[in-house]
Amino acid sequence: MITAEAILEGQIILIDKPLTWSSFQAVNKLKYILKRHYNLPKKFKIGHAGTLDPLATGLLIICTGKFTKTITEIQAQAKEYIGTITLGSTTPSYDLETEVDATFPTEHISSDLILETTKHFLGEIDQKPPVFSAIKKDGVRLYEHARAGETIEIAFRKTTIYEFEITRIALPEIDFRVICSKGTYIRSLAFDFGKALESGGYLSALRRTKIGNYNVNDAVIPQVFEQQLSASTPQSPFE
Repeated sequence: MITAEAILEGQIILIDKPLTWSSFQAVNKLKYILKRHYNLPKKFKIGHAGTLDPLATGLLIICTGKFTKTITEIQAQAKEYIGTITLGSTTPSYDLETEVDATFPTEHISSDLILETTKHFLGEIDQKPPVFSAIKKDGVRLYEHARAGETIEIAFRKTTIYEFEITRIALPEIDFRVICSKGTYIRSLAFDFGKALESGGYLSALRRTKIGNYNVNDAVIPQVFEQQLSASTPQSPFE
């Protein structure tokens, strides 16, 4: 079992982030669990390697101690996601955080057209981050501008899609698996994909399954992590 010394020295903990939790909440929960179980000092190094939106689930890599120095390196690795795009409508946030603001026809969309369109998103692409995102412009996060009703000009960014596979077609829903580079917004991919089909689209489900060689199959939800620790005997040099 992990010891207090090991936590302070440095550990990588794989968490399966629950739906509606922010990444910040997940880190704070782990910090609370670890501090209480091991009687750790108030301040110890802990952080996550790659944010997940509250409406996404899946792999969140949490680092402690010296492994917090590897966060940038982990974030730079390719990521795999699975999810669902709902065609025929759009939302301002490109996902279910906001209500549908426009609808579009889908009668012309065939399975062949969907599969053919995925090819246009492979390789290096230009992508605009969603206006409902944490990126800062003029020192203010974009979602703060959006919630204030302000119109903001957002620049395109380069990102790379290594694989884009359609795994289910049941219009208006399509399921997908994508492997992409750091900085890719899957919400923007959903929006742009709907637009490329001459319709609309938004992300209605998302799960991160891999970051580099780390797999969500090896992760646990915070509640299970806490139960596993509770079943063990804490070993702390600070008692």
